[in-house]
Amino acid sequence: MSDTSPSSTAAAPPPQDAAPTAPNLSQQQLVELKQQIQLLAKNYGFADMGVVNPQLEGAGARLQSWLDKGYHAAMAYMAEHGTKRYRAEELVPGTVRAICLNMHYLDPEITTKSCLEDDQQAYVARYALGRDYHKLVRKRLAQLAKAIEGLIGPYGFRVFVDSAPVMEKPMAQQAGLGWQGKNTLLINRKTGSWFVLGEIFINLPLPTDEPYDKDHCSRCTACMDVCPTNAFPEPYVLDANKCIAYLTIEHKGAIPIEIRPLMGNRIFGCDDCQLACPWNRYPQATVENDFKPRHNLDQASLIELFNWTAEEFDQRTQGSPIRRSGYEGWLRNIAVALGNGNPTAAAKAALTSRLDYASEMVQEHVQWALQQLQLRAELSIPLEPLPLLDIEARKLKHLR
Repeated sequence: MSDTSPSSTAAAPPPQDAAPTAPNLSQQQLVELKQQIQLLAKNYGFADMGVVNPQLEGAGARLQSWLDKGYHAAMAYMAEHGTKRYRAEELVPGTVRAICLNMHYLDPEITTKSCLEDDQQAYVARYALGRDYHKLVRKRLAQLAKAIEGLIGPYGFRVFVDSAPVMEKPMAQQAGLGWQGKNTLLINRKTGSWFVLGEIFINLPLPTDEPYDKDHCSRCTACMDVCPTNAFPEPYVLDANKCIAYLTIEHKGAIPIEIRPLMGNRIFGCDDCQLACPWNRYPQATVENDFKPRHNLDQASLIELFNWTAEEFDQRTQGSPIRRSGYEGWLRNIAVALGNGNPTAAAKAALTSRLDYASEMVQEHVQWALQQLQLRAELSIPLEPLPLLDIEARKLKHLR
C-alpha cells in the first residue's frame, strides 16, 4: 500500500493560490530589472515609479491616532484589518517590496474656478468626470505585472488601486514619489497632486528608492484656509465628518444641516484644497482619454442632472466612480446644491417635482432646499462667496 500521509517523502502539491517562488537573481540583475520596469511603467501610462520595503510602522501609529479621534466618520472599514494595513507581508505573504506608481488624471481643457462660481452648474471632482480610475489603473498594473513576468518568468505579485487595506500615500512617500501635504494628499514638487496611485506587491527584492523626506508646504496654509467646511483640524489631518468629498460620496445618510450651506454646487467630491495648492499651478496633464469628461459632466447644469431617472443614472454612470454615491445620494447632493443657488423658478420646479420621491432622506433634503430658496428670495440673501476666491487673484490666474 502506498503511503499518502503528510509524512510521505513525496512533496505535497502547493495550494492553488500559493505565489510562485521568486526567481534567484543577482544584485546586478535586480538593478537591471528595475530599470526595465521603469521603462515599461512609462509605456503603460504611469508618470512616476518608486520601490519601497513596505513596512510603515510610523504611519500605522498615526492611523490609530486618527481613528481614536473618530475622524474616519462612518468608514468603519478603516478600523479593520489591524496591522495588515501597514505590514504588507501580513496582507500578502511573501511580499518584500512594493512598486508604487502614479497616473495623472487632470484634463487641461476643463474648467474649475468658473464652474464653482456658477451656482446653476454642477461641480464634480475632476478625477470622477471620466472612467473610474480603479478600472483603468488596475488594468494597467496587471499588464505591467504580467510584462515583468515576461522578463523573468513566474513570480509572486498582487496589484492594488485604493481597493484594499493599503496605506498608499505613506507608502508612495517612502518610495520617493512626493510628500504628504497639509491637505493629506501626496504632492510632487514637479507635477502637483492631480494623480491617482497604484501598487504592485512583489516577492522580488528590487533595489529600493530613497524616501521623500522634505516637506515643501513650509508655512503655507492655503489648502486649510480655503476648505469650505474647515475639515482640517490641524495640518496633515483630515476630519472626514466635515469633508465634502466624504459626505457626498461615502456617506449614506443625511448630510448635517450645518454643512449643507457650505457645500455650494459640489455634488460629488471636492477639489478646493488642490485648487488652492501653489504646487498645482503647473500641473501635468493626463495623456489618458479615459479621464476625459463623459456625458458633458464638466458643463452640466444641476437641474439637468437632478432630472436623471434611476435608469439614466445607472446607464450614464456605468464604469464611472459616481456610481458609488448611489442614486439616492446623487439626488440628495444635487438637492443641497440647488438649495445653495439663486431662487429661480426652474430650480424651485425641479425640487418640487421630487417632493414625493420614495426616499425619506431625499424628501427631507428637497424640503430643506426649497426652504433655503424661499428665504433667499424673501430676504434677498446673497450667495455665500467661495473661500477659494479670497486668495490673491495672481495666485489663481492658472485656474479657468
